[in-house]
Amino acid sequence: MASTHWLDEVKWNDDGLVTAIAQDHQSGDVLMLAWMNRESLKLTLEEGIGVYWSRSRGKLWRKGESSGHTQRLVECRLDCDGDAILLKVEQMGGIACHTGRQSCFYKRLEGDDVEMASWKAADPVLQDPKSIYNNQ
Repeated sequence: MASTHWLDEVKWNDDGLVTAIAQDHQSGDVLMLAWMNRESLKLTLEEGIGVYWSRSRGKLWRKGESSGHTQRLVECRLDCDGDAILLKVEQMGGIACHTGRQSCFYKRLEGDDVEMASWKAADPVLQDPKSIYNNQ
């Protein structure tokens, strides 16, 4: 049986989770933030695709399982504190967000007055989510 001692170097929170950032391996764009548990991190390395823990569904979630927009793992890194994972990925289909955008970080805070600032969509929808998630 293969050793997984490297999993013990991750500082899992009280729920047994760690934050995971998915980043486009070529452009450096941050695509999304999700959660991983020991099993999902191990599966990500074994399968070579982004596998996360869905807190809302309470189960493993393979990115792209319903949309087809999977994430091919290129590199996995652990931050200096051991409490965050960075996955450098190739985002298949170019869409990481369930809104049909490249990145989940598509809202930009705009306005010079802090009291009047607001979030505005800064990135376009690349594909209508209804056409992506045909099983919903």
